[in-house]
Amino acid sequence: MAAYFIDFTIVALLVIGITAMMGVMANGIGGKLFGGSNRMENVKQTTKTQAGWKLIGGKK
Repeated sequence: MAAYFIDFTIVALLVIGITAMMGVMANGIGGKLFGGSNRMENVKQTTKTQAGWKLIGGKK
């Protein structure tokens, strides 16, 4: 009976892990193929928003 639960746990982890990885890969591929010229729109807007901010912490 213990072997059943071990097998069940392994299969469950594999199914959940593979499903999660497929979602990440599909999102990445979709962004590259269908992102077009607006792919970096959010990054550019964040950079504009943070322009002129003081840098704090970290090493110089």
